[in-house]
Amino acid sequence: MINKKNMANLSVPWEALNLTIALTHRAEILENPLQTYILGIIISICGNILISISLNIQKYAHVRQSQRASKPYYTSVLWWGGVLLMGVGELGNFAAYGFAPASLIAPLGCVSVIASAIISVIFLKETVCVSDILGSTLAITGTYVLVTFAPHTSTHITAHLVQFYAISWHFLLYLTIEVIIFCILLFLYTKKNMKHIVIVMLLVALLASLTVISVKAVSGMITESIKGHLQFIYPIFYVMFVIMVASCAFQIKFLNQAMKMFDATEVVPVNFVFFTASAIVAGIIFYQEFEGLALLNIFMFIFGCLLSFLGVFLIARNRPKAKQQDRNFIAMDTVPRRRQTDKVQPEAKTQTYGSLAAKLMCNRAGQTDES
Repeated sequence: MINKKNMANLSVPWEALNLTIALTHRAEILENPLQTYILGIIISICGNILISISLNIQKYAHVRQSQRASKPYYTSVLWWGGVLLMGVGELGNFAAYGFAPASLIAPLGCVSVIASAIISVIFLKETVCVSDILGSTLAITGTYVLVTFAPHTSTHITAHLVQFYAISWHFLLYLTIEVIIFCILLFLYTKKNMKHIVIVMLLVALLASLTVISVKAVSGMITESIKGHLQFIYPIFYVMFVIMVASCAFQIKFLNQAMKMFDATEVVPVNFVFFTASAIVAGIIFYQEFEGLALLNIFMFIFGCLLSFLGVFLIARNRPKAKQQDRNFIAMDTVPRRRQTDKVQPEAKTQTYGSLAAKLMCNRAGQTDES
């Protein structure tokens, strides 16, 4: 016969078992060795440096082809070498999401801007000024601060964990709000013809949040599969893969339009700030990356991001804008029966407008001019 005393004794093992299960689940989600965390940072930094090198190589190929007035730039072996190098850099950024928090990998994009400024001065003989030095110093300092105080734990991404996060109430609420804002902005942009840079960059940023979530999910599940825990058998992997491809495609579309309407010195810093902010918010809401993080760490992480933002703005604002006299404008006053003094620029027909890496660095305006 089981009395109350026996029942109390039996409840103790059950409570211990529940506690063990909870702690094991938490350890599975949050535990991430320091070596893996550092590896993700190194991969991201190397990937961004490769991207900056590749874009400078492509720019040099554009300049050389235009000076020789010979074959188109896409027939240059050097240009294709730059494209291949960019692919390797983007692949490195993709892999980094599988090792480190998304809220850390996204701000590290400022490394590409810093590296591009240094490379262009050394190899392309571009001038350097005080704002370049100050901007690079602030960006490097901000990068160090955010790496130091960022969450040092990351989720071990599995299909079951992605499914669990995808149906959580806070993500569903976030997704609903994001869809509503995106529809409003798209209406203003397409129907009301409001072509403001903030509207276009917000559209890109909202898509970027889905890109970051899906990229980290796909990268993490591939990493787990390589470790021996096969994730390709779950439908959520292919759902995230489709979201990743679709969101990237529409990002490129809106970036392409922004690069046509505005100068790269405006697009790059604004897009970097919006993209980074959306990536951090996505990491916090979907992957709960700031869970258990001390208030001081959160404050210093935000401070590091602000320093990086300011550094990127200072570097980009000093870049030379496109020279109007170098472009083929048609003066309206030279057209018969026209009295306007406006100038019309022919539609750009090159593929250099809206490069995928434009979200990371300034192409020095020369890439859009010389191509």
